[in-house]
Amino acid sequence: MVKIVGINGSLRAESYSYQALYLAAQRVEALGAEVEILDLRQMQLPFCNGGEEYAGYPDVKRMRDTVSSADGLILATPEYHGSVSGVLKNALDLMSFDHLSGKVAGLISVLGGQPNSNALNDLRLIIRWVHGWCIPEQIAIGQAWKAFSPEGKLLDEKLCQRFDQFAQSLVENTSKLRGVN
Repeated sequence: MVKIVGINGSLRAESYSYQALYLAAQRVEALGAEVEILDLRQMQLPFCNGGEEYAGYPDVKRMRDTVSSADGLILATPEYHGSVSGVLKNALDLMSFDHLSGKVAGLISVLGGQPNSNALNDLRLIIRWVHGWCIPEQIAIGQAWKAFSPEGKLLDEKLCQRFDQFAQSLVENTSKLRGVN
């Protein structure tokens, strides 16, 4: 069984990034994969200082172990100043090639304005740098404040279809690239 870890790159209480990650995770689970979400809002992570040990921060070990045991990732980030959120970048910086190499990643960005690919492109560079694989399907949700219902459901049918295609691609490509059934 394919194991996917989702990481939410937003600290906001009412995070659209988390809502998007949760919806993607539901679709991936519906396809038979095991999914665990690491919600950075609930974790105590230090700023990365380039070290290997972070004594006093058990969430670093938990994150590293969880990602190491996964076949793939869903990374969801708000786009801040045209790039990845600092909290997601820091979480990725706290991991090394040992944790991220060979992982298959699906990428989601959420914006208050018009959708673009800046944060997604930056995540692709990061994942490529650590020898991971990004699926070609990606999701950029612009004007997020009107993309979700109050219950957290997607309001646009085409966006729903993109989430379905994203989940299908992530599960299929992770299975192929990681040799998991």
